[in-house]
Amino acid sequence: MSETAEFPDYLDVDYSAGEGEDPADYPTIEDKIEKAIEVTRQGLEQYENPVVMWTGGKDSTLTLYFITEVAEQFGYDVPPAVFIDHFQHFDELHGFVDRWAEAWDLDVIYARNEDVGDYVDEHDLEPGDEVPVEALSEHNQHHIRNLLEYEDDTFPFLLDTYVGNHLLKTVALNDALEEYDVDGVISGVRWDEQEARADETFFSPRHDPDIYPPHDRIQPILQFAEPDVWEAFWGFVVPESVPGYPDEGYVPQSQNDLPEGITKEDVPVSPKYFAGFRSLGSEVSTDKSAEEPAWLQDMANTTERAGRAQDKEDLMERLRDLGYM
Repeated sequence: MSETAEFPDYLDVDYSAGEGEDPADYPTIEDKIEKAIEVTRQGLEQYENPVVMWTGGKDSTLTLYFITEVAEQFGYDVPPAVFIDHFQHFDELHGFVDRWAEAWDLDVIYARNEDVGDYVDEHDLEPGDEVPVEALSEHNQHHIRNLLEYEDDTFPFLLDTYVGNHLLKTVALNDALEEYDVDGVISGVRWDEQEARADETFFSPRHDPDIYPPHDRIQPILQFAEPDVWEAFWGFVVPESVPGYPDEGYVPQSQNDLPEGITKEDVPVSPKYFAGFRSLGSEVSTDKSAEEPAWLQDMANTTERAGRAQDKEDLMERLRDLGYM
């Protein structure tokens, strides 16, 4: 990956911050939160046109929480949230994002690869149906042939495949970054989530214009392990976001175990986590991990993303080189 010497010249960030670290270097939840606030504040200070990636999942929602708290405390604007609509989301996820975008007064940018979406709609395709490469725009064909070096005449309309993931998520994201002249993307990736993310730093350059619109990734929750995310939710995010929720926090033990008068729709936690999903991918290729809610599952001895389609997981490193989160 090539990098410009100064990108852009008004930035003063340490791209090495976090090198060689892991969640154990931040041993308490207070240590992790303190670092998240520090990185978030620097991101909001340094970048002129930042956005926050929001999938509706736990990590990006936690990141969004830190952004709103830091913005309110220090007088910054809350940046727009970018939601990548890859056409294969769980219906509940759309409802969750719409509900909390309104509750938190968020400006949401819906990033879509409309070229692929229009072809799918016009031909009434279902996930898994084949899409002809030659039917797409020159822009998408360039990515398929020149960047992915994909040679087949068609590809399956599936998110969790090499071509599908790149076109439906990465191309959609990069097009939005270019359209809105974004210089910083605040992202909720974590060191422990996946091997391909274990070497990330808190400020990570993406400066090669041949691959993506030059920008930086700002990553405030790298230091959170999966259990830490849930500890932050039930100890801080939910009590501070939900009127009437116990100030000291309360951890539900089942889908129906919430304080009196409070429902799942009242808390900023996707209903899929209540139902046993630990990672939210596409509707057609993600399964629940167990019957109990995500935060009660055996996180120490099971894999967080085990419910994801593995063909895409196995290609994560190359996909990230092309701009994937």
